[in-house]
Amino acid sequence: MATKAARGIVERMFARKSIAQVQRETAASELKRTLGKWNLLMLGIGCIIGAGIFVRTGSAAALHAGPAVLLSFVVAGIVCAFAGLCYAELSSTLPVSGSAYTYGYTTLGEFVAWMMGALLMLEYGLAASVVAVGWSGYMVSLLGDFGVHIPPQFTGPAGYPLMRGGVPVLLDGRPVTTIFNLPAFLICLALAALLVRGVAESAKVNTIIVAIKVGVLVAFIAVGGAIVLSHFNELVARNWTPFIPASQGDGKFGVDGIMRAASIVFFAYVGFEAISTAGQEAKDPKKDMPFGIIGALVVCTLIYMLVAAIMTLLVPYTALNVPDPVAVVVDSFGPTWSWLAKLIKIGAIIGLTSVVLVLMYGQTRIFYTMARDGLLPRVFATVHPTFKTPYVNTVLVGVITAVAAGFFDINVLGDMTSVGTLSAFSIVCLSVIYLRRAAPDLPRGFTVPLYPVVPLLGIASCVYLITTVPMKVLMFFLWYLAGGVVLYFAYGIRHSNLQRGELQDEAPDMGEYVAPVGEQP
Repeated sequence: MATKAARGIVERMFARKSIAQVQRETAASELKRTLGKWNLLMLGIGCIIGAGIFVRTGSAAALHAGPAVLLSFVVAGIVCAFAGLCYAELSSTLPVSGSAYTYGYTTLGEFVAWMMGALLMLEYGLAASVVAVGWSGYMVSLLGDFGVHIPPQFTGPAGYPLMRGGVPVLLDGRPVTTIFNLPAFLICLALAALLVRGVAESAKVNTIIVAIKVGVLVAFIAVGGAIVLSHFNELVARNWTPFIPASQGDGKFGVDGIMRAASIVFFAYVGFEAISTAGQEAKDPKKDMPFGIIGALVVCTLIYMLVAAIMTLLVPYTALNVPDPVAVVVDSFGPTWSWLAKLIKIGAIIGLTSVVLVLMYGQTRIFYTMARDGLLPRVFATVHPTFKTPYVNTVLVGVITAVAAGFFDINVLGDMTSVGTLSAFSIVCLSVIYLRRAAPDLPRGFTVPLYPVVPLLGIASCVYLITTVPMKVLMFFLWYLAGGVVLYFAYGIRHSNLQRGELQDEAPDMGEYVAPVGEQP
């Protein structure tokens, strides 16, 4: 009897939605195949370039890789390429809308989908907190340029010494210990309020924001590159010797440090998965999808390496452990370029504001979908009668991201984001292997080359980068997953529409959810 009960629980845990069922639930109209390979390439570049390069590069160089952070970008790009090709196969095979949560529900079952939803909370929710902390750094720096100074103890996480340029900030002759990051807290609450009102970014506004982000980096590379070339030998001798600092153990410098930094700068590539979701609109997915994914990763890796090279040549890498490393470097250009420094900071702030908004929206959509599936309380899918947005879960997401951004260190938040994202990517790679075995005859618009080597390398590389993060982060991650398991058995499995034999569209009407359109980090 006990064996039968256990078998029944396992069967319920791994119950899957059929592709036809998900199609009915999403009620997606047939998409036209209008995107060529160059369209996909530009889409990818716009989605990838964002918060990561503005926020996390400095700490990766300062704490782990030194100038060799350039190599860390290459490693992270390769890992993303493995996962991206797997995303492309799933998106061209499963004609469904939604994130990796939906892929997991359709292939590996409900329990895996639930855990994927928990991982995406780290990928989107905490990522929004990371970007908000970076936004705070750039805003504080820009306000300082205009003579407006926020009390320094309210510009960082609780209990940390405030550093600037690798030197402790002093107030009345004493080092400043930060209490709370007020700007980061406020931007999260403000954007949550905007999302409740249903603010939607039009394609035109989104294009302008992408152009601003790319323009900021191009200006940084052009001016910084000119300064570097005019003093190249001197700067190499001063800041790039040695290029790979000697290992100090525990992921600090050396080859281990490069790999540890790869798990940090991985954050800069998170948006690439948006390319794979365009599989249903690619003119020739078999040829265009790999071109768009690999091409965008190569272009962005080159841009990232140029930015990182200029940063570590102009400023000692030890001074870059700040939320706003680009601001620190542009300030070093000298008074002649002070006007450009202000423009670059303004551009970074505009781009980061949009990214926080989109990441918070992405998290609300995941909660909304899970609530519609019955895996979360239905209140999270309740929409506002006037604004037609899921205001309850939007307020919750806003409070969570604001508190995390206000009290926690950016490096801890970033590590948690990377661990969650890497775990989600490894499950996507596993889903490809499962689907190849379970449904080998299913029509596929794009197939992963060198199967099963690529998905297996994707899983192995993601797992390896996870192991490079600090043990305290891994322990928190394991406790987080354990909490997710408890919640699933306490609530999810008992209220799941799938377990009750209901479809999402048979659940009580929650109203219309109007989603904004924007770019990824």
